[in-house]
Amino acid sequence: MNKIKIGYFADGPWAHEALKLLISDQAFEVVFICVRYDTRDPVLLGMGEELEIPCLWHENINSEEFHMVMEKFEFDIFVSMSFNQIFRPRTYELPKLKTINCHAGALPYYRGRNILNWALINDEKEFGISVHYIDKGIDTGDIITQNMFPIKDGDSYKTLLEVSHQECAILLHQALRLIHTNSVNPTPQCSIHPVGFYCSARKEGDEVLNWHQSSREIFNFVRAICDPGPRARSYAGDVEIYINRVELIDGATNYIGIPGVILNKDENGYFWIKTADSFVRLTEYRSDRKLRVGDRLCSGIGKR
Repeated sequence: MNKIKIGYFADGPWAHEALKLLISDQAFEVVFICVRYDTRDPVLLGMGEELEIPCLWHENINSEEFHMVMEKFEFDIFVSMSFNQIFRPRTYELPKLKTINCHAGALPYYRGRNILNWALINDEKEFGISVHYIDKGIDTGDIITQNMFPIKDGDSYKTLLEVSHQECAILLHQALRLIHTNSVNPTPQCSIHPVGFYCSARKEGDEVLNWHQSSREIFNFVRAICDPGPRARSYAGDVEIYINRVELIDGATNYIGIPGVILNKDENGYFWIKTADSFVRLTEYRSDRKLRVGDRLCSGIGKR
């Protein structure tokens, strides 16, 4: 089979790694790179310039204006990797080999946005990466290939990102190899589950920590949005606290108390904080005020 000519719609580290694999494989030719209109990934733009691949950006890839630009290129397939616009039928049906997307979620579950964060919040023991065809729905097209990766208690948003940056690139390359060799056996998502589910985008304010949750739920919430995410937030009076890490305490007893109260400061200088069921150890935080045993942490300024 001849080279597959790719129109690459992309952003971020996963896209950088995938592009390296694609340009090193003689089966593929990247004919253009379309970056996000709002951020215009400087790394991708630099790679495009170095590789002499035309780079594009447009506010609406489904517009007549953008389609006129597409007439300048010969392409066989569109590939979306962390791109932030929805492909409408008139766009995703342009290439003869269709349009595919790499999604860091175990489709048909975890469709939507901020999937790695939600997987940790939901205490999943593994997360998925799926490469699928794009159709009229959001993350609903037939799956080309999918892999699962373990989540351990030592993992966080940072470690899952590191895994997904590498594995998304590998899986996308594998999917394109299947397409190149005409070896795709697509899996309809309804054959896995008739409904699946969606996750919403996380926005400002969603980082506020609720101490009226179990220790396990708080542990998951904090590690789900730690650096390089926004970090969990709490308040001591009118002072905001940025919380990057809490730890579960082996043998912590379940009992009724006041959630959010700082109970103790241990020999390592770490605070123990009451949760709905037991208590957790606060090990990484930033605050403009010195915390003390007896302080009550809460979800808003001035609350107690």
